[in-house]
Amino acid sequence: MATSNLELVVNPRVLEMEYAVRGPIPQRAAELKRQGREIIPCNIGNPQALGQSPLTYFRQVLALVEEPSKIARERKLKELFEETPGSPLSEDDFLSEYVLEVSERILRLSGTGTGAYTESKGFAFVRQAVAEFINRRDGFTGDLQADPERIFLTDGASDAAKRILNVLIAAPNDGVMIPIPQYPLYSASITMFGGVQVDYYPDEERDWALDRQELERAYRQATRQGVNVKAIVVINPGNPTGAVLDEESVREVIDFAEEHRLAIIADEVYQENVYGEKFVSFARVLGDRPVPLFSLHSISKGFFGECGHRGGYMEVRNPPRIAGSDQSLIDLLLKQASVGLCSNTAGQILTYLMVTPPEEGSEPYALFQREKERILQDLYEKAQMIRAAFDEMEGVKCFGKTGAMYLFPRLDKLPEGTNDFDYCMALLEETGLVTVNGSGFGQKPGTHHLRIAFLPPKEQLQEVLPKWIEFHNRYVRG
Repeated sequence: MATSNLELVVNPRVLEMEYAVRGPIPQRAAELKRQGREIIPCNIGNPQALGQSPLTYFRQVLALVEEPSKIARERKLKELFEETPGSPLSEDDFLSEYVLEVSERILRLSGTGTGAYTESKGFAFVRQAVAEFINRRDGFTGDLQADPERIFLTDGASDAAKRILNVLIAAPNDGVMIPIPQYPLYSASITMFGGVQVDYYPDEERDWALDRQELERAYRQATRQGVNVKAIVVINPGNPTGAVLDEESVREVIDFAEEHRLAIIADEVYQENVYGEKFVSFARVLGDRPVPLFSLHSISKGFFGECGHRGGYMEVRNPPRIAGSDQSLIDLLLKQASVGLCSNTAGQILTYLMVTPPEEGSEPYALFQREKERILQDLYEKAQMIRAAFDEMEGVKCFGKTGAMYLFPRLDKLPEGTNDFDYCMALLEETGLVTVNGSGFGQKPGTHHLRIAFLPPKEQLQEVLPKWIEFHNRYVRG
């Protein structure tokens, strides 16, 4: 195909954006795969790409909502089965009446099915269900209850994060504090919208705990340089670190934000992935304090793994007034959402199912619980396998409780003149294992890390981990 000889001046902010999760190492992995090499893609939290099965209940309901004629057909076939003695089929070969009724309820509440645009904020009944989920999770009653009109359904949590950053960054000196290491969505989006990235460093050796003194240091340094700091991002459980914040750390951030009149962006997409630890939401700890809070959740993570369906929500608490306007921030977010008309309807339906799982005692409940427990237990066991492998690698340390889908080990012993990018590229070339260099997420100067998603099947890990150990110890000895 021919290439145009036209030279185009493009947005320099897009040129400057970096996104290591799909950067040079994954690109090289794709090239090796085309050459016939076996590749193990641990660079991204994409569970179904590595063999995790979709939840049966989710897909049964979604299939019927997408093709409503199958509801009547399913009932008719079951009726014929019951009228046919000696049939080789059994009751288990048919969808439960509960699944059929849930699908009918979704269709009735939607009013238009999945092929039409929804309200710009998303289906009202889904937003109501999200509000009830938040109230149950955090024990909210009275004035603290979530308001469906302050909930926006989005194409995954990434869409929500970009929306709010786009609104907050109004001038070139507007700054947003982000944890280092961080998920590069935030650094890339701040660059794209023309703001200033303000780095703060969780304490790695204290299991990535947040420290008020460090938050103050980062804030003071930025303001001395003329940055107008407007918000702080917190990812809990952490990506890439997997750290699970305790209530004290959450409260420290809220105290800090209140003192400096900052908004909080709480990325809580891994709230189900805590493996025996306790997830504490920012909304619950915030209570009735007047700090603006934007909470994000998604169907991509947790035990759901529905990355490709791009569903999620943003809840807004204490929206600030807009300077020089009689509009509220909710009005502005609605205007912004309206430009895209609505988020995709399949993602909205799966978000509804995420916040309204099968009722205890219903026909799908037992299977749903078994699938949930199996997925989360399997993830934890795979994380432990990889952590055990680190113990056999010279100069590798991994801090923090296990959370999210990632481990972020520190590489304390690399050959002179090399860095974590060199290491991860060499690891890929020799073993086919795709990881992401720590510098792609940011890290303290002078340190080296990598991020690995603990998603491959155990059998594949059992095969590749000895190769990684052997590679590592040979590589670091030069």
